[in-house]
Amino acid sequence: MAIIVFQHHESCRPGRLGLTLRDTGFKLDVRRLDRGDRVPADLDNVEGVVSLGGPASVADLAERPDWMLLEMEFLKRAHEAQLPVIGLCLGHQLVAAALGGDVGRMSTPERGFCEVEITPAGQTEAMLAGIVWRSQQFCHHQDEVKKLPEGAVGLVTSERCAVQAFRVGLRTYGFQYHFEADRIMAHEIMKVSGGKASDTEVTFGQQVEKHYSNFARLADRLCLNLATYLFTPAQTV
Repeated sequence: MAIIVFQHHESCRPGRLGLTLRDTGFKLDVRRLDRGDRVPADLDNVEGVVSLGGPASVADLAERPDWMLLEMEFLKRAHEAQLPVIGLCLGHQLVAAALGGDVGRMSTPERGFCEVEITPAGQTEAMLAGIVWRSQQFCHHQDEVKKLPEGAVGLVTSERCAVQAFRVGLRTYGFQYHFEADRIMAHEIMKVSGGKASDTEVTFGQQVEKHYSNFARLADRLCLNLATYLFTPAQTV
């Protein structure tokens, strides 16, 4: 039994979420579909799915590569089987699109630490227990979920991006921000855009010094919530 992890770029690793899941007793099966790895043939022995971030775009229907279509189909199957599904940044958009939502280009990208706010629905969401209603989260994206899948609930929002997190069904979640990123990962992800934050008045390094400590504390709590509440407790031998 394993949690399938779809990775799409060297800088977007499982990070603190992967460490928390492993510490909780789960095995991760990391796959790079863009490099020739395959999706599982079925859902046997699959305990859940995590789809990570990356620079690919879901926004253009005609330009979606074959690996992306295969991943979206697998995410949909896992969701319909009520397995735990977590999408992060690109993965958040892939989950939304796979389930009938719309993804498009933002008017202004979010790069660096951005203030997000938990919605009224999110304030009673078990996965967000212990998370303050307003916080600085690490973002790096130029696409966003424009329309949620049918039946989905928006959990977190921001000034520039209406859908920062959502839940659909019993066990499927999407997060636009990179709560999985540690300090090193955040700097690596920022290098993709030249290391410049959206707020040009301060450098990303200044943002890190100001916000990272609290961000890491909240991110660790979210990872623990997901590992504890979303997945069936791992069996120990």
